[in-house]
Amino acid sequence: MKQLRRAIRIGHAALIAGFLAVPGALAAPSHGIAMYGDPALPPDFVSLPYANPDAPKGGRIVLGEVGGFDSLNPHILKGRVPWQLRFLAHESLMARNYDEPFALYGLLAESVEVDPDGLWVAFTLRPEARFSDGSPVTVEDVLWSFETLGTVGHPRYLGAWAQVQSAEATGPRSLRITFTEPNRELALIMGMRPILKKAQWEGKDFAESGLDEAPISSAPYVIADFEPGRFVTLRRNPDYWAADLPIRRGVHNLDEIRMEFFGDAGVMFEAFKAGILTSIRETNTAKWNRDYDFPAMQAGEVVKSVIPHERPSGITGFAMNTRRADFADWRVRDALIHAFNFELINRTLNGAEVPRITSYFSNSVLAMQDGPATGRVAELLAPYADTLPPGALEGYTLPVSDGSEANRRNIRAALRLMDEAGYTIEEGVMTRPDGTPFTFEILLSQGSSEVQSMINIYAKSLERLGVSVDITTVDSAQYRERTDAYDFDMTYYTRGLSLSPGNEQRLYWGSEGVDIPGSRNWPGIDSAAVDGLIDAMLSAKSQEDYIATVRALDRVLTAGRYVIPIWFNPVSRIAHAADLTYPEALPAYGDWISFHPDVWWSKSAE
Repeated sequence: MKQLRRAIRIGHAALIAGFLAVPGALAAPSHGIAMYGDPALPPDFVSLPYANPDAPKGGRIVLGEVGGFDSLNPHILKGRVPWQLRFLAHESLMARNYDEPFALYGLLAESVEVDPDGLWVAFTLRPEARFSDGSPVTVEDVLWSFETLGTVGHPRYLGAWAQVQSAEATGPRSLRITFTEPNRELALIMGMRPILKKAQWEGKDFAESGLDEAPISSAPYVIADFEPGRFVTLRRNPDYWAADLPIRRGVHNLDEIRMEFFGDAGVMFEAFKAGILTSIRETNTAKWNRDYDFPAMQAGEVVKSVIPHERPSGITGFAMNTRRADFADWRVRDALIHAFNFELINRTLNGAEVPRITSYFSNSVLAMQDGPATGRVAELLAPYADTLPPGALEGYTLPVSDGSEANRRNIRAALRLMDEAGYTIEEGVMTRPDGTPFTFEILLSQGSSEVQSMINIYAKSLERLGVSVDITTVDSAQYRERTDAYDFDMTYYTRGLSLSPGNEQRLYWGSEGVDIPGSRNWPGIDSAAVDGLIDAMLSAKSQEDYIATVRALDRVLTAGRYVIPIWFNPVSRIAHAADLTYPEALPAYGDWISFHPDVWWSKSAE
């Protein structure tokens, strides 16, 4: 196994402490910015610490996705888009180093300057910056991109734009963005906005674009070919303008990236075994140990790689829609969590080899601590004490079963909770206070046999509560439509979280997302404590205060019992053609955005 860099091995606390130093002010234009302290990489850095600057160019990789697509524009709400297009086929003023949180380095921008209090940010464009058609990237393009994405773009862009007071050109290659109030993270958010070509969209409706026209960008890859719902081929632009920049050395080495789409994960795996795909991620530990001994693996044509990481677990499981009357009661949600026999499901599907998610930020220094809230965390929670869910202050842990199918202790606890909420058993059927049977729908998207297996086991457990469920499986288009409209009772849900949570937390759990279609707040979390703690996190002035605030937020979210958590992998498992490889040094984030296939290369290209 290739190893994480030494900075990662010293542990979470040291990692965060080094990067969330005492806030510093950048009084002059700089090559990079950090929300706290200074960027880790100096102005004369050679390459990203986890990239191989001597990696050869050439070769190809073929990846698989379950589902389909009907759009090539990842920046609007309409349509389904291959998820990697947003990252491989578009770029921004600045770029991430995934070995440090809360820091960015110049890409389209040669320099950045920030107000010490976070009231404004200024960028200066590189004179050599070019779109893939050879035209220059201008200040006008940048300002148009910001405004267009912030007004008619995907909801993920809208919240930050609402906090912009003005955006204006200050010179032929420079611009300045002023915010409505101080917020140091907004400078980083604006630095990561995708930049598009204004002239392409004159007289066209950007928000209604789809397969007819893909946005022109300045990125290293362009769409070379596609067939709706079947495949997309990206090819590296031989004239890519930034190939020699330090932030791009050893990155985007493969000449071709092809994404194949399948209706089912099982079919996709067979395509990998047959050599149609050259790389696949495996999230099921039991399958990783059991099903990868096929002829190509035995012949050494395919190899297995395990990539460790130090990022938070995030939350993955089954979200309960609190917009529905049944799920608005925390006791009902708690009962359904008790009925979910995680230990049995984990043993059945994973051989009990993967750990359970215990909170939204578990596996990191940002995670809530065991037991009652103390110190600064308790101080942050105190103003909301009367509205907090049980366990937020006292301490909350998920119920644990004995692993037997009966799960008697937790079923008894679930029955007590339902009784406290006013639900009763009538002739073996769980009955609402109004006398109607308590039933609900679990909405699933086609293609995941693992999720279906979990739900099948769960449905059997619910029968012990006198609860029957309708399991509805729809295609990806219908699933997107229904989840955008929050038309579900319970559904599979996943939100990846980073070591640098910020404004996106409003989109994930903020109360504004309860009624706005297409937000990421699927559970419908409507909590003054959550909103207030997100605000406190964004205004934190020190490392200690920031970490304490995230831990307090983690307590409220976890104790809110909005999601039935399943497992997370502290490593990523990637099987791939032996010809494909990656650097020895691994980023703190492990197998995350801008790692696979970004810093990989083909040995045969050497």
